[in-house]
Parts: sequence; C-alpha cells; structure tokens
Amino acid sequence: MKPHRAQPLYLAFLLHRLSGLGLALFLPFHFYVLGLALEGSAALDRALNWTAVPMFKIAEFGLVFLLAVHFFGGLRLLALENLPWTDRHKNYAAAAVAASFFVACGFLLRAF
Repeated sequence: MKPHRAQPLYLAFLLHRLSGLGLALFLPFHFYVLGLALEGSAALDRALNWTAVPMFKIAEFGLVFLLAVHFFGGLRLLALENLPWTDRHKNYAAAAVAASFFVACGFLLRAF
C-alpha cells in the first residue's frame, strides 16, 4: 500500500467518493418508484408495501448513513478548502463519520 493511502484523510476521501457512488446507484431505483406514482396509486402501494419489511429498514439505515457521510464529508471538504489547514483535520474526518453514524442510527431507531 502506498504511504499516502494509509492516512486517515485518504480514508475520508475514499469514504466520501464511495458514498457518492452508492447514492448514484440508488437514484435509478428511487426514480423508478416515483415513476410508479404516475401509473396509479395501486402500483405505488404495491411498491411501498416493501417498506414494511425489516430488511428494507436496514437498507434505509444504509441509505441515510451514505447521505450523512456524503453530507458531512462535503462539509469537511468545504472547511478544508476555505479554512486554514491544521493538524486537527483527521479529527474532523473522524467526527464526520461519527456524526453520520449517529444520524443514521437515529433514523433507524425512529423507523422501528
């Protein structure tokens, strides 16, 4: 492994990119379900019945986690670009992941 890839900030970069990719892969499914509303309420209701399955709740947790990671990672990048550089940026990256996890857990607890 290259030395720069072992750094926590590289891992934050990688997590931000992977979360963006995961969100991009989710979008076609989201648009498909939204498109079912155009076919009528029966088609949409059939699709929304899946949301009562516990596995779907776990998938929603993953989605909210990806959204939160991408959001807080983006805020970290904005701070990195617009604020003076400090050695605490590793802490900011860890705080972004921790905040994302707590946001996603709060969503999961509310879902059950």
